[in-house]
Amino acid sequence: MSRPWHRGISGGRISGGSQDLWDSQMKDKSDKEELGRRDSSDHHSPMVKLASQLLHPSSSPSKHANLENGCSNDIHSVQSFRSRHRLIMLALRSSLFLIVILAVVGSLWWTISISTTSRVYVNQNYRELYDHVVSDLWDIGEIAVGSVKSRELDFCPEEFENRVPCYNATDGADDDSSDVVEVGRKCGHPGEELCLVIPPLNYKIPLRWPTGKDIIWVPNVKITAQQVLSSGSLTKRMMMLEEEQISFRSASLMFDGVEDYAQQIAKIIGLSNEYELSQAGIRTILDIGCGYGSFGAHLFSKQLLTMCIANYETSGSQVQLTLERGLPAMISSFTSNQLPYPSLSFDMLHCLRCGIEWDEKEGKFLLEADRVLKPGGYFVWTSPITNAHNIRKKEGKGILKRWMFIHDFAEGLCWELLSQQDETVVWKKTFQKSCYSSRHSGVAPPICGKGLDVESPFYRPLQNCIAGTKSRRWIPVEARTTWPSRVHLNATELKIYGLHSEVLSDDTEIWRIAVREYWSLLSPLIFSDHPKRPGDEDPIPPYNMVRNVLDMNAHFGGFNAALLESGKFVWVMNVVPTIAENHLPMITDRGLVGVLHDWCEPFPTYPRTYDLVHAAGFLSLHNSKHRSCSLLDIFTEIDRILRPEGWVILRDTTSLIETARALATRLKWDARVIGVDSNTEERLLICQKPFFKRQVSNS
Repeated sequence: MSRPWHRGISGGRISGGSQDLWDSQMKDKSDKEELGRRDSSDHHSPMVKLASQLLHPSSSPSKHANLENGCSNDIHSVQSFRSRHRLIMLALRSSLFLIVILAVVGSLWWTISISTTSRVYVNQNYRELYDHVVSDLWDIGEIAVGSVKSRELDFCPEEFENRVPCYNATDGADDDSSDVVEVGRKCGHPGEELCLVIPPLNYKIPLRWPTGKDIIWVPNVKITAQQVLSSGSLTKRMMMLEEEQISFRSASLMFDGVEDYAQQIAKIIGLSNEYELSQAGIRTILDIGCGYGSFGAHLFSKQLLTMCIANYETSGSQVQLTLERGLPAMISSFTSNQLPYPSLSFDMLHCLRCGIEWDEKEGKFLLEADRVLKPGGYFVWTSPITNAHNIRKKEGKGILKRWMFIHDFAEGLCWELLSQQDETVVWKKTFQKSCYSSRHSGVAPPICGKGLDVESPFYRPLQNCIAGTKSRRWIPVEARTTWPSRVHLNATELKIYGLHSEVLSDDTEIWRIAVREYWSLLSPLIFSDHPKRPGDEDPIPPYNMVRNVLDMNAHFGGFNAALLESGKFVWVMNVVPTIAENHLPMITDRGLVGVLHDWCEPFPTYPRTYDLVHAAGFLSLHNSKHRSCSLLDIFTEIDRILRPEGWVILRDTTSLIETARALATRLKWDARVIGVDSNTEERLLICQKPFFKRQVSNS
């Protein structure tokens, strides 16, 4: 009996005997029974049937029929089944592998994220713990040494009420003296005992801006009613004494005179009125011998910033009264040294009977005026000397000779005489360097050499040459961007200082945020401590509580710019320390005012002249240099120039802020340490100077 053929999947195989036949028959029978069960099951579950057909296409009825007949020829179908099976298994394995990879990566990312977040929290908690420990150590130290009051500074004697170190060469002079004491700046009093200057007996907190611009309290300044009444005719019309107040009335004849005077200057320049001065490129004005600041007060509303400078005066000080009105001013003079401003700093210089003898010292005063004046800037001089007609009739040849010297010297400086009306004459400084080479040799003053042409001198002796001509900042006034756009220097202007626009943009944004933080902190403190003084109207929060601001470490002037941008009615004295990188030329080119200063020396101003003193990074700067003075010396000077109830904001590292907090305690300031959200390494120290009143002596 012939053996039947059995078709294998990968090829034919002949069975080995009866046992193989039996196994084959039993297998066929088992397959048929299994098929019957599947058909029965698929009848109740179509989805299972469909899945079975997809996974096992060889189990279709037609195929089984062929198998039963022993004549199936579906080898290719079987191979197709194996291929599909392999693809499905490969897809399953790939999916499983992808799932594992994603799980591993996700787990790793989650672990890293948790670690980073934890690290931030740990650092923050550590920093807070560190701050508390440092604070506690200070408190423990105070307890160990003794009571806080035993280490506080004492109050100064009464004669220190209006004392100005470096200028008080006549300490103890008669209080009724009204003479101007023209002394040079002389600093350095080693061994002086530190003390706190206390206000005069009847001192009152200045009125808020803008009311304080027109009305000041008599006891706050060193001036008497007799001095007011005996002063010149212009001053008498300007000032009206009413009980305890000096009123700079807007309805007075002097106000009308100032307005007409400013109009006259504008027309000499070639403008219709003083409102067009800003459009002509004028922003900053150096007012020499400013009287009591009425010229600057009038121009302030025209977006013009006037810096008043005058000699130190024992009584009736121009600088003291100007600052009391909330206007920029500082003690300075042309006596023997250059002014502490960079070359090419101001758009206009103004001298209204300022007392400077411009023809003296072989024209050195005029050379210094030329140094600080920008190319294309204006020099305005009002004096009886300029009126040639009256000079010829009354004074004779002597004064005419002085006028001709000044006239010819100004021509040698390449100043163009624009016009003259009455006693006022206006010159315009050249902006073309070729003018200097076309002058007659041997007659006009020479150009300074490189060694003498210092861009930012610090009280150097007066020079007898023309400075500033080699500066990269030689840009005509008319070519500069008008205010207020000038504060944002463009990319071309920034190249002069080696800066990219991104640097200034970042600095601007930092100070925008800082100013918002400062005022959000100051407002509740101010109004909780002083919600309303007797006789005051309801305050408009928060900017009019502060007017005179001093920035001890101005850097680019960003704090000043942010204050103006936020609408605060303040002016800022931008101080660049002599130990810091000098950005003062850039600050003045932004249309702001500032000065170089060594903080180991007293600042050239009278006591009680600033509402807010700000210093960011100054403590770190001072700590990084080997200075001859201590922080206590500097803090005592801050206390001298700060008004009662004035504010101090220090921003620095935690350790230095804690050091400053201890010093603030010695100065009797109310001090609060506040964290900075944007930087865990920095802290703010906000201090307020209390209003200590001098007791009436019974003797």
